[in-house]
Amino acid sequence: MPPIVCSAQASYKKLSGLLELTTAHLQWTKSGEKVPSVKVPHSDAASLSRSKVGAAQVRLKVGLVSDETGHNFTFTSPQAVALAEREKFEAELTNIIARNRSGAPVTAQKPIGPTVAAVTAVPGTPTGAKPPVGTPVRATPQLSRASTSRAPSIASDSRGTPVSDPTYDFRLRKKVLLNTPELAQLHRELVIGGHISENEFWEGREHLLLAQSAAESQKKGKPGQLVDPRPQSVDGEVKIVITPQLVHDIFEEFPVVAKAYTDNVPEKLSEAEFWSRYFQSKLFNAHRASIRSSAAQHVVKDDPIFDKYLEKDDDELEPQRLREERVDTFIDLGATSVDHDDTGNEKDVTMQAGKQRAVLPLIRKFNEHSTRLLDTALGGPSAKRRRIDNGEDRYAQLDLEDLHDNEASAGILLDMQDRQRYFDGRADATNDGNAVGPKLDFREALQQAKSSMVGWSATLSQLKVDKKTADAALVSMTHNVATRLDVKMRKHDIPENLFRQMTTCQTAANEFLRQFWLAIYPPPSESQALSVATPAQKVAKAAKMIQYLGKTHDKVEALLRSASQESVDPSRVKIAMTPVLDAVDKALEFWRLKSTKGFR
Repeated sequence: MPPIVCSAQASYKKLSGLLELTTAHLQWTKSGEKVPSVKVPHSDAASLSRSKVGAAQVRLKVGLVSDETGHNFTFTSPQAVALAEREKFEAELTNIIARNRSGAPVTAQKPIGPTVAAVTAVPGTPTGAKPPVGTPVRATPQLSRASTSRAPSIASDSRGTPVSDPTYDFRLRKKVLLNTPELAQLHRELVIGGHISENEFWEGREHLLLAQSAAESQKKGKPGQLVDPRPQSVDGEVKIVITPQLVHDIFEEFPVVAKAYTDNVPEKLSEAEFWSRYFQSKLFNAHRASIRSSAAQHVVKDDPIFDKYLEKDDDELEPQRLREERVDTFIDLGATSVDHDDTGNEKDVTMQAGKQRAVLPLIRKFNEHSTRLLDTALGGPSAKRRRIDNGEDRYAQLDLEDLHDNEASAGILLDMQDRQRYFDGRADATNDGNAVGPKLDFREALQQAKSSMVGWSATLSQLKVDKKTADAALVSMTHNVATRLDVKMRKHDIPENLFRQMTTCQTAANEFLRQFWLAIYPPPSESQALSVATPAQKVAKAAKMIQYLGKTHDKVEALLRSASQESVDPSRVKIAMTPVLDAVDKALEFWRLKSTKGFR
């Protein structure tokens, strides 16, 4: 058996087991068994992704060369241990995938976090001014071999953006600054001004870079609406405007129209005549995304050419064209919550969709359209089939990770003075029988609650509100709303130059405070940091920020003098800057106490 590089307790398809990485394979063995249930050679590993930072479950997904969906593993150890185990697997697998992509051994390097998969579509039949002759080839989107996860992790390199490319890194940060003028102004004042470094500025703002990277990697999908051309007024006349894109969509949605176009244009009909007669034919009426009424049947005309392509209404109990695979349950308009596997020659009455026969063609049309969109998004029917038939619960498809709260955090441990004496005091009080707080008899409280609710409806009907009291409450609320609106609508009378100086002072102080506390306290997860600094580097950074914060009071005093020169009441400026000064004073006092006790 090949040597084991690393191992961890992990679940696969909700079954507990052991995940192991050897020098030849990645394998998972179910608990109680000796033979691995999953065994992936190193050469088959193609992509890697993981759950978002702060997610409740610590997951790792390995995409394969022959299967983009790959395998999902959930580390089941306590969160701190699970994160460390995942990091180990991630580092080893990243090097393996890098060797697979390069085709040759690579030198040791820092592992790069998983990237977001780029969805690229193979272009369909090009559309020009004239519609193509013949049925256009259907565009078949293909998924790249990279991971399809929408939760990219932060790279462990010093830049912290999802790609270790300096050019991409610079462009990403530039776009974030262009999209956020306030952040760009702060960047000019602090980074270009030489107060802090570029990496220090972006530390703690990795989410902005990841959001920009995710936005750029997203590709616009195919519109979800059915092709249903509607007439519109053009130069006072009601017409249907034909565009190359509309022609392409009609041919793709209704292949029979493409066949009619190939058979009749340009030998029997010109292009203009073809579309003019099509939109007045029964064939077009049959393709409308609405129930065909008897009134519509009288409006359309008989057409000897298009009537040949008419098909019988698909309104029987069984569809005319049986699909090779069933429609996905969650997009099937004919599915109900009581559906089950067929047990006879005919479906149960509760599983028969459409009480009106005219509705059945529409249900099947929408199902075909929805399935086509789903196939496009998943890269084809085979990919969708893998997702459904891999043994997972169907409702797991609806459990989207992006809908979970990823901001949950264990927080920062409270550093208490005389902690032992506090807990000893509580223990002594408990032993003496003096419980903290009053004792509560839950049965007695429940009885009191029940007795107080007896006859509540009669008591409520007898309730009378004093008119003067109600009017006074209404006047008070109206006055409150009017005051708030007046404050919101009123423009401050502080000169623009002075107000800009106040804003600059406040934003700079807030940034220095942020940098100071980042150096003092660790981030919720080390993977959120652009680079892991040593304790000495953190102390040096904190001391540097304290020097800047120590000048905040002088800056505020300068603002007060400027306010006096601008004929503005200095007390107003003082009140506006008080919250910042309080925060600065707290940081300065904290640093003084920590310096007195010494750093550990």
